[in-house]
Amino acid sequence: MDVVALTGIGLVTGMTTVLFGFGGGFVAVPVVVWADAALGADAMRVATATSALVMVVNAGFATAVTPRRVLRTLRGSGTLLLLLAVGASVGAVATRLAPADLARWAFVGYVALTIADLLLRPGFLRPHTGGGAAPGTPRPLPAVLGAPVGAVAAFLGVGGSVMTVPAMRRAGHTMQVATALANPLTLAIALPATAVSLCGAVVPAAGDAHVHLAGLVDLRAASALLLGALPVIAVLRRRPPRIPDRTHAWAYIGLLAMVTVAMPLAA
Repeated sequence: MDVVALTGIGLVTGMTTVLFGFGGGFVAVPVVVWADAALGADAMRVATATSALVMVVNAGFATAVTPRRVLRTLRGSGTLLLLLAVGASVGAVATRLAPADLARWAFVGYVALTIADLLLRPGFLRPHTGGGAAPGTPRPLPAVLGAPVGAVAAFLGVGGSVMTVPAMRRAGHTMQVATALANPLTLAIALPATAVSLCGAVVPAAGDAHVHLAGLVDLRAASALLLGALPVIAVLRRRPPRIPDRTHAWAYIGLLAMVTVAMPLAA
């Protein structure tokens, strides 16, 4: 039943990948913590590692089927992508060394703070351009954000979209463009994080819990999530739903709120 449930939840990760740029991270982490609860405190480490692998595939596939005209927005962002990867490598190593409960509650705390920021600070629910930019002219993300975003995203197993989507929104992008561009940025974070996770030591309790690990990655959970997600990504990228921009932004906040509630319950 775990595999059936994970496949069903994979459908949700496919939708969040296309509609919100999450790549599956925010949904996958609490779900894998629940599925691998027999690992005890190590379930969070396994969840963040498994989430990274799911995001590599989901975000990579979503990027491949994104219109080229949208991806051209990232031209000149090579330094940003490189720093995202460097930060992600550091964050993935830190996940292996930090107490598991620290990562769990850091996840909950960060998402809660993000929700408050999106609601209270201007620029997300209604995008704006600042700094003298002409209306309708989005600004590029500063490359200096790359290392801290990559490190935090990999440590929490969230892929970075919770930081990059609001940043791009405040830079003047619509929700549709911001969430689409979050996928290639997530890929830059998830690739090195996955490499570090696959090289990690296997959790000692995994044998007793019948969890199939490669490094710190739960291969069964990842496969089931991807089985549900990939067909949904293919369909929604071909026929994207038309959602009003403000409604799209509120739905993004609503999903973050649901995950914030779900994470402590998965413990």
